[in-house]
Amino acid sequence: MQARKKFILLAFCALWLLFFYLSGAHERLIQLFARRKNEAIKSWPVWADRHLLKNFAYLDELYSDEGLQEGALKSKRETWSSIYKNSRCRMETCFDFSKCEKHGFKVYIYPAERGEQVSESHQKIRNSLEASRYYTANSQDACLFVLNIDTLDRDPLSGQYVHNVNEKIKSFRLWNDGRNHLIFNLYSGTWPNYSEELGFDIGQAMLAKASFYMENFRPGFDISLPLFSRDHPQKGDEKGWLTHIEVPPKSKYLLVFKGKRYLTGIGSDTRNALHHIHNGKDIISLTTCKHGKDWQKHKDTRCDIDNTEYEKFGYQELLRNSTYCLVPRGRRLGSFRFLEALQAACIPVLLSNGWELPFSEVIDWSKAVIVGDERLLLQIPSTVRSIDQDRILAYQQQTQFLWEAYFSSVDKIVQTTLEIIKDRVFRHVARSQLMWNRLPGGLFVSPQYSTYMGDFPFYYLTQGLSPSEQFTAVIRAISPLVSLSQPIMKLLQSVSRSRFCAQIIILWECEKPPPLLSKWPVVGVPLTVIPRKRKVRSSRFFPYDAISTEAVLSLDEDIVLLTSEVDFAFTVWRSFPDRITGYLSRSHFWDSTKGHWVYTSKLTNEYSMILTAAAFYHRYYNHLFTYFLPDSLKNQTGSAYSCEDILMNVLVSSVTKVPPIKVAQKKQYKETLQEQGMKSTQLPYTDPIIHRQECLNQFSSWFGYMPLIHSQVRIDPVLFKDQVSVFRKKYRDLEKS
Repeated sequence: MQARKKFILLAFCALWLLFFYLSGAHERLIQLFARRKNEAIKSWPVWADRHLLKNFAYLDELYSDEGLQEGALKSKRETWSSIYKNSRCRMETCFDFSKCEKHGFKVYIYPAERGEQVSESHQKIRNSLEASRYYTANSQDACLFVLNIDTLDRDPLSGQYVHNVNEKIKSFRLWNDGRNHLIFNLYSGTWPNYSEELGFDIGQAMLAKASFYMENFRPGFDISLPLFSRDHPQKGDEKGWLTHIEVPPKSKYLLVFKGKRYLTGIGSDTRNALHHIHNGKDIISLTTCKHGKDWQKHKDTRCDIDNTEYEKFGYQELLRNSTYCLVPRGRRLGSFRFLEALQAACIPVLLSNGWELPFSEVIDWSKAVIVGDERLLLQIPSTVRSIDQDRILAYQQQTQFLWEAYFSSVDKIVQTTLEIIKDRVFRHVARSQLMWNRLPGGLFVSPQYSTYMGDFPFYYLTQGLSPSEQFTAVIRAISPLVSLSQPIMKLLQSVSRSRFCAQIIILWECEKPPPLLSKWPVVGVPLTVIPRKRKVRSSRFFPYDAISTEAVLSLDEDIVLLTSEVDFAFTVWRSFPDRITGYLSRSHFWDSTKGHWVYTSKLTNEYSMILTAAAFYHRYYNHLFTYFLPDSLKNQTGSAYSCEDILMNVLVSSVTKVPPIKVAQKKQYKETLQEQGMKSTQLPYTDPIIHRQECLNQFSSWFGYMPLIHSQVRIDPVLFKDQVSVFRKKYRDLEKS
C-alpha cells in the first residue's frame, strides 16, 4: 500500500513539472528575478570627484539609441552608404568572369575625348595601361575596363576636379553599372572632414584608391594604392638609397620627422603632439605651421619656436641619415612621405590608424614597416629602441626590395594593380604570397609557367634545391646541310659527348626544307629538328615543349667548342642558375657627349653581356622573353636580325639585378669565337655595331633605365694556366695546344 502511494505521488510531481515547463512559466520566472536584480543595480555610482571628470556621453544617451542615431556614427554610415551603394561587392558577385574566358586578361581604355584636359598623373596611368601587354583596342576582347575620365582628384576645391561625372559615365554604352570596371583615385573628400566622398556613384566598379580606410575597403575587390606625386617617374627603376650595408647598421639619427603641423581640422591632433618625442639628439621631430593662406590666424604659442627649429635641418639630410622615419597621417591617411621613406631605406613608423596599406592583399608589410598607434605616440621611441640590429637590417633590405619591385615608377604601380586583379580572375594559377615578397618580386614571376617556386631559377637557394644535372642544346641552323664536314656536324659530336647533355634540338631556319633524320650524324642523345615557319630571329627563345630540362645551351651552327668547355661552363651555370653563363662577352658604356649608350665588342677587363651564340641559361627566360616583353619590342629584334641576344641579356639583368657570368675558353679558339659571334649576327647594313647600338638604346628606353650591369669576373677551372702538369688538371683540354 505504501509503495502504491509513493508511486502515485511521484507520477503527480512529474506531471506538474512537465506542465510547468510546457506552459513557459519558468521563463517568466527567470525574467522576473533578472528584472529585480537589474533594478537593484541600475543606479550609477556617485563619485566624490565627479565635477573633475569630463563627460564623454550623457546618461540619457547610454540608455537609448537616440544619441547614436543623431550623432556622428549615423552621419558616417550615411556618408559611407551614399559613396558605396555596393559595399558588399566581391569578385564573385560584381565581376563577370565570362568576359575573361575567350581572350584572356585584356584591358580596354575608353578613348580620350578631344580637347579634354587631364592631370599629369592621370596621363601617366593611361600611358602605362596602353603600354601594358594586357592592353587591347577592341572592347569586345576586354576583360577589364578603365574610364577615360580623370577621377584621381575628387576634391571639389581642386582645380583638377571633374564635374558631372555621373552624367558622363551613364552615357557610356559599356558602363553596365560599373561591372568589370576599374576606377583610379588618389584624393577624395574635401575640407574639413576629408571623407571618402568621390562625388559620383561607382556602381559595381572596383576602386584602386590611395588613403583607403580599412572599414571602407572591400577585401579581395578593391585595391589600396600608394599616394604618389605628379613628379613620380613614368618608367624606370629609380634606385633605392641603400648603396652599401653596414653590420651593424649605423645612422646619425634614430627617428626623424619633418613636415607640416595642422592647427585645426582632421589630422591636427596627431601632428600637434609630435613635438613631445623630440629630444634634439637622436630623435628629431620638426613641424611648421607656416603653410596655407591663413595660418597666422590660427597660430599658437609654439608656432614661432617650431618654425625656427624647422629651418635648421634639411629634409633629404634627415632621410639619408636616419634609421626610422615617422610617417603620421596628414589630412588623409596616406602621404608622399611613405614612398620617400621606402626609397631612402628609412624604416617607416606609421601613425595612421585605420589605413589599409598599399597592395596589402599581396605585400607582407610586417617585414618592412613598424605600425604604431596615434594614441600611443609616447611609446614610439622605446619601441624602436627595442628592435635589434638584425631586424633593422632585414627591414631596410625589404624596404629597398619593395620600392624597386612595386613603387619606383607609375608603370610598376599600374602593373602591380593589374597583376593582382589577374590573380583574382585566374585563381588556379595565381602567385603565392612568398612570390610577391621575395626577389625578384611578383611582376617577374609568371604563374602561367608554374606555381611551384622550385621551377624558377631565382628560388633554388631559398628552397634548398639545385638544378638538374642535364641540359638541352638548342642549335640554330641557317645553312643547308651539304657536307658531313660542316661546323655544325663537329658541334653535334662535341656537345653530344658531354655527360650532361640530355638532348639536342635543331632550329631549322634555312629556306630549304630540313633533311631527313637519317642524314644527320648518329649521336648518343635524342635529336629533334624543329622547322621554322617565320623568319624571326627571336624564335630562338620561344618556350618549346620539346625542351625538357631546366638548362638550355644556346648555340649557333658555326660555333667551335670542346666537350670539356661545355662541361665546365655547365658546371659553373649550376652554381648561378639565374644568370646567363657563356664565352662571348660584350660591353656598353654611356657617351655623355652624344647622350646615348654605346655598344662595343672590344676586349676589355669589363663586360655586361654574354652573347647567346654560345651560352647557358634557364628555360624560364624563354617563357619570360615570349610572354613578358611586348610584341613591339620583340619585332624590333626580328627585323634587326641581330639584337635578340642583347634583349635577352637586358631582360635577365632586369630580373636578377646582377651581371652575367663569363667562363674560360681554349686559347686557340678565342679569336675564332669572337669572329663567329660577329659572323652569326651579320646584317645587310654597313656597320652592324651601330645597328646593335641603336637596339640597345631602344631597349633601355622601353625599360626606362639601363638594366645591364658590368662585371670583371671570369671563372676559370682550378689550376687553369698554372705552371703544373696538365695531368693534374681536370679540364686539361682547355690548355692543350
